Amino acid sequence: MSEKRFLPRGVYTALVTPFRDGELDKPAWERLVARQVEAGVAGLVPVGCTGEAAALDRAEREWLVRACVSAARGRCAVVAGAGSNVTRTTIAQTRDAAAWGADAAMLISPYYNKPQQHGLIAHYGAVAREVDLPLVLYNVPGRTAVNILPATVRALAAEPNVVAVKEASGNLEQIAEVCGIADLQVFSGDDGLNLDVYALGGAGTVSVVSNLLPRTVVRTWDAWRAGEATRARALAEAVRPVVEACFRETNPVPAKELLSLMGLCTHDLRLPLVPALPENRVWLREVHAGPLGALLDGEGT
Repeated sequence: MSEKRFLPRGVYTALVTPFRDGELDKPAWERLVARQVEAGVAGLVPVGCTGEAAALDRAEREWLVRACVSAARGRCAVVAGAGSNVTRTTIAQTRDAAAWGADAAMLISPYYNKPQQHGLIAHYGAVAREVDLPLVLYNVPGRTAVNILPATVRALAAEPNVVAVKEASGNLEQIAEVCGIADLQVFSGDDGLNLDVYALGGAGTVSVVSNLLPRTVVRTWDAWRAGEATRARALAEAVRPVVEACFRETNPVPAKELLSLMGLCTHDLRLPLVPALPENRVWLREVHAGPLGALLDGEGT
């Protein structure tokens, strides 16, 4: 087995980016990040899909990543989103992530272009060879229109800097095959499938729901790792209504609405994303008052 700089196993939070009046809400970011670190997450994932990375400029990305690194102070890993649908841009953004102090970079597969599988190998391979930083492949065909197939992941796992994949294909048969690839960590990219991926040998989750319930998501992972499957399943079942809520509309729209109800940030987004529909906002308020509120009692918030 090659010497790879693998990531700590556990829960990674795909952080939302808080805005106020069209600009970064820096105090809210610092509160959100501190809450995650105090909850004991294994890692933070700033400026990814959940963080509306495509709507951020380079200066904003730099501030967000550096603030994350400063808050983490080595207590958890920082895996910065750095992907784009242009290879040279992905290389530049991955270099930025390294320069700003990130421990690794997460690279969404190129979207819109619809590269072939050998194009994906060429794309990720170029980044892996150009930037000396651990890389996490991000497979989310629902957003990109391209599925990184297991054979492609297997080929890329030979790259020393490719250490993990965030699997959000929703296909458990495919995820099981990817989990069988040597020298590669697999993280769940779908909160509803976390326990399934853990059971397949997954290294943890990159979670949206942990924006809201970091301690609960961490406890679920800890219970599974300790062999307490019944407790892990009970926790996952309690969280299930919140998982469903977070994907009622396009992520991160519902998560931001719920965080706003919790008083942690506004529900502001950047166009083309807009706040939740009125009927969904009513439903999200009910979730906040019901299942989410019950779980927040155990979060210390």
